Amino acid sequence: MQRVKLDTDIRPLSDFRANVASIIDEIRNTKRPLIITQHGKSAAVMLDVTEYESMMDKIELLSEINIAETEIQNGKGINHKDVKNMIYKRAKR
Repeated sequence: MQRVKLDTDIRPLSDFRANVASIIDEIRNTKRPLIITQHGKSAAVMLDVTEYESMMDKIELLSEINIAETEIQNGKGINHKDVKNMIYKRAKR
């Protein structure tokens, strides 16, 4: 995901309402998120759908890696040699 450009990617809700179609096109083209403010404070973030899906995939992968590392630290892992043997046995069937 592209980084937010502070001078262009923060807009008030009133500007967003007035220019919805062009702002959505801009988000699709730049792949940058848009921060929408309300009463001078950040209120929402708008993302391109593909950027959102990519971000969620990365979060899911990092979560799975974290779970795996915890399991290994707790002695629940299977060493490489044992996994390799299990795979070879299944492949020979």
